[in-house]
Amino acid sequence: MEKEIDLEEVKAAVETLKAGGIILYPTDTVWGLGCDATNEAAVARIYEIKQRADSKSLITLVADADMLGKYVKVIPEVAINLLEVNDKPMTIIYPDAMGLAPNVVAADGTAGIRIPMNDFCVEVIRRFHKPIVSTSANISGEPAPAWYEDIPVEIIEAADWIADPYLEEGATGEPSQIIQVGLHGEIKIIRE
Repeated sequence: MEKEIDLEEVKAAVETLKAGGIILYPTDTVWGLGCDATNEAAVARIYEIKQRADSKSLITLVADADMLGKYVKVIPEVAINLLEVNDKPMTIIYPDAMGLAPNVVAADGTAGIRIPMNDFCVEVIRRFHKPIVSTSANISGEPAPAWYEDIPVEIIEAADWIADPYLEEGATGEPSQIIQVGLHGEIKIIRE
């Protein structure tokens, strides 16, 4: 059971995002680096911090299915079915992303988007009114940090705002599963 949401933490995260900053925060999976997923310059900073090639796309978090519909031209029916039965963190790669920073979207126009199972994340996104990037808080190629104590110092120093570590309570400590869906019901499991 998650603790009650600390609205001061939420407010601080939202103010940082609005200013184009980078947040370091726990998700329903692992610790993540985040920013405004519609701000190309902020997204570029994430790639720089992670020392990651910008040809690799990033996962985006949305608060709910309504917000999802604003950033994907068509939500395939198979994705709706997956969301309804989902009981663990699941990122879905959708075709025809729109409204996101170009450096969040893959070359083929797809985007990996997740509705987190974490009250803090959902509240931040709701109050920010936009999707946020969620990429593991590590240098590219290094292990994803399951817990705050696993985050490299250079990642902590690069963040503009850091969530209180107690907020990691309820996280799985494992990356989400990733499933790609097509407009005609195609499903491809990328990561279980």
